[in-house]
Amino acid sequence: MVKETGFYDTLGVKPNATPDELKKAYRKLALKYHPDKNPTEGEKVCPLDIATNNHRSCGGFLILIFFYLFFTLKFKQISQAYEVLSDAKKREVYDRGGEKAIKEGGTGGGSGGGGFTSPMDIFDLFFGGGSRMHRERKGKNIVHQITVTLEDLYNGATRKLSVQKNCICERCEGRGSRKGAAQMCMSCHGTGVQVRMHQLLPGMVQQVSTVCHNCQGQGQRISQKDRCKTCAGRKIMRQKKILEVHVDKGMKDGQKIVFHGEGDQEPGLEPGDIIIVLDQQEHALFTRRGEDLLMSMELQLVEALCGFKRPVQTLDSRTLLITSRPGELIKPGDTKCVLNEGMPMYRRPFEKGRLIIHFSVVFPPANFLPKHKLKELERYLPGKMDTEQTDSMDEDLYIYADLEDCDLESRRRHRHQYYYMDEDDYASTGGVQCHTS
Repeated sequence: MVKETGFYDTLGVKPNATPDELKKAYRKLALKYHPDKNPTEGEKVCPLDIATNNHRSCGGFLILIFFYLFFTLKFKQISQAYEVLSDAKKREVYDRGGEKAIKEGGTGGGSGGGGFTSPMDIFDLFFGGGSRMHRERKGKNIVHQITVTLEDLYNGATRKLSVQKNCICERCEGRGSRKGAAQMCMSCHGTGVQVRMHQLLPGMVQQVSTVCHNCQGQGQRISQKDRCKTCAGRKIMRQKKILEVHVDKGMKDGQKIVFHGEGDQEPGLEPGDIIIVLDQQEHALFTRRGEDLLMSMELQLVEALCGFKRPVQTLDSRTLLITSRPGELIKPGDTKCVLNEGMPMYRRPFEKGRLIIHFSVVFPPANFLPKHKLKELERYLPGKMDTEQTDSMDEDLYIYADLEDCDLESRRRHRHQYYYMDEDDYASTGGVQCHTS
């Protein structure tokens, strides 16, 4: 036995209606009375037809606005009724105590915890606006950047991060006051939004939605004496939380680690996320390229010709002995690689990329050997080019050209400077001038 049947009457169903019957009734009425989806539907009355056909007149325009507001109010009543009756717990409270019990329990009027914050949310759920409702019902994300070394990305690491975030007040459970003290804001009728109509041109109307100034978008008004002493009526508290950030092996610079539901909390909204962005520091020896590690190694000429052994400290503190066998020539600019000594692959840490080594060769300084030693060294090096032709030529036919160091950039600047100086010198001589009368 139900105490009152107002919500059932609004939807046009009996008190013993099933959830499917409630849903079907709401869908039908929502399509009929939604002011944006079908503003000329609803009660098929002559004044609306007159207003629509004669919207250029002032009287017709006012009638059109009147019916638009009528549809909006009617749609709100339908949505509020369905919000209560579609929830089993709220429906049980309503059946026992009526609409007054719903308001006292803080779950009615479209402004309660856990329900739809706006009648449009219910409509969107049915008629394709679910993505918009989801965006509106989720709090903001918090983005933090943490600095990691290449060793952290190679070996994995755990960092503790202290964050400040908004949490729902535990004392008032996000109501901002004691139970039943909050009253619906009459300026926005609990929606938190005020809708105004502006006439742009005759017959052209713009609907503007703004946050209600009287309730600051909350849809409720709380007297000063009833405010929660802990949160001062704000419904939320600023709290500090320590997060453990696990950096897995093989993660990359700029990769994101998401803590779902750990962001700012707000009554009636799903908590946002905390997003951690990795910022890798430059390494003194290695450069990362995908799954490979790149490094440069400088060799002396004797090492490039006769072989070498060089130790390299890895990112996990092992020592690799990079070797080149005697007779295996390393030329300047050569690139060699060591397999399976690069970065571990993300989520496949036992598979690694390559260690790529770029070689440069340092030649000895000038006159590093006396001339008689050079002749001895020459015997072990590949033979010179054939010089028979030059030996048979008369020395008087030679023009000896000595090699010198050259700086191309300096020579280019000197050439431009010389060119401009010549032009200036030429202009300063006067030359031939034209005489005009």
